[in-house]
Amino acid sequence: MARSDEHNRAARERSREAILRAAVDLFAERGVSGASIAEITRRAGVAQGLANYHFGNKERLIAAVLDRWFETLFGIPQAEGSADDRLAGIIDGALTATGYALPVQRAVFAMQQQPTTHRLYAEAEERHAEEARASEDIVRGVFRERGAADPTLEEIMLRSTLEGIFMKYAVYGDTYPLEDARRWMHRLYGLPEPQAPLPLQLAPRDPDARTRASGALRAEE
Repeated sequence: MARSDEHNRAARERSREAILRAAVDLFAERGVSGASIAEITRRAGVAQGLANYHFGNKERLIAAVLDRWFETLFGIPQAEGSADDRLAGIIDGALTATGYALPVQRAVFAMQQQPTTHRLYAEAEERHAEEARASEDIVRGVFRERGAADPTLEEIMLRSTLEGIFMKYAVYGDTYPLEDARRWMHRLYGLPEPQAPLPLQLAPRDPDARTRASGALRAEE
């Protein structure tokens, strides 16, 4: 590939990623209906026409944000070792991902609930059905190896608990005790106490912790 072609390809990739990041941020801040393509491209620092070039329309941009969410979920590395080691890795990996991916998480939770975007979420879920099934089977296999009577239900309840933590952290931000929630989950499943904190910059735990939505507000809000 010629040097100029490589340069142009890299520039296109940067502009696409900038638009996607800006869409995630604005969807999280204002909801899907409250963020226009013009505002998204302005936040991204690119020409408005590039949004159409990369995504075609707003619905396809929303679909790309949803795909990014699923890619984040299924991109969590799998731990090795015993069933307990692997279960601890699943819990820790999921909670670390929620700390890194908070804006996209907020945006996707809103899309899950809104009638106008729930269909798009369902379609994205279907696009990633194979990865979802494989991920579920891995977790069910861990519970089966641990001797669970109903590995299918255990996988569903683990996922439900983690999704509940994701949602609460998205709502309450720094006032939500994410590290303590992680340690609580380790105790719930009889796993060893973690030797090191999650690799996230979390606010120190207040002994008299009270979860408040103001803890998730950004400085400019």
